[in-house]
Amino acid sequence: MDQQISILIVDDVGTVRSFLHQTLMHLGIEHVKEASTIRQCISACEEQHFDIVFLDIELPDGDGKEIIAQLNEINPDLNVVMVSAHSTVENVKDAIELGAKGFVVKPFSPKKIAAMLKKFYPDLEIS
Repeated sequence: MDQQISILIVDDVGTVRSFLHQTLMHLGIEHVKEASTIRQCISACEEQHFDIVFLDIELPDGDGKEIIAQLNEINPDLNVVMVSAHSTVENVKDAIELGAKGFVVKPFSPKKIAAMLKKFYPDLEIS
C-alpha cells in the first residue's frame, strides 16, 4: 500500500542504499529515490519534494551534517535522518543541533527504520 511518502536515501555504499530501499519497499513505501553524493542529494531535493532524507554523514564529496541546513532551507518540512556507523555522542548531538530530526546507527534493522517512520508518521500503517 503506497502511502505517498517520498524518501531519498543518500549513501555512497550501494549495498546500504539497496538494503534500505528494500526495507522501505517492504514497509509499503513506494516513492524511494537514491543518491550517492552530496551534489546528487541537493540536486534531487531541488527537483522533487521529499518527506524524509536518510543521509549518511561520510560521503565522497563532504560531510552530510554540513548540508542539513541547506536541505531544510530547500524544504522546511523535510525530516532529515542521519545514518552513520559512527554513533558518537558528538556526532548525534551535532546532527540534531544542525537540524536533523533523527539518527540511525549502521548496521540498522528493518525494525529501526519502521520505528523512525512511525516517529514522523504515527498513523502510518506499516505492512
